[in-house]
Amino acid sequence: MANDEPLEKPLSTGEWFVTLVVLAIPVIGLIMHFVWAFGGGTNLGRRNFCRAFLLMVAILFCLGVLTLVGFLLLGGTMAALLNNAHR
Repeated sequence: MANDEPLEKPLSTGEWFVTLVVLAIPVIGLIMHFVWAFGGGTNLGRRNFCRAFLLMVAILFCLGVLTLVGFLLLGGTMAALLNNAHR
């Protein structure tokens, strides 16, 4: 194999379109993210895209949980302060 040949053929525009349509289907898309991210035999670009997407979702989920915990703590603190102010 010559040095100027790519190791893998990049996805065409049509293949990316089909990929994005499949990933947009609610439950099937989530399953396919995992299949393409961690299953064997998939295109390297598609695999990396799915891995990056799942990493981003995990980070955003953790930030959402931390935000919810922060709001609950703030709400509890405010409720306690208001309760003490009315006594």
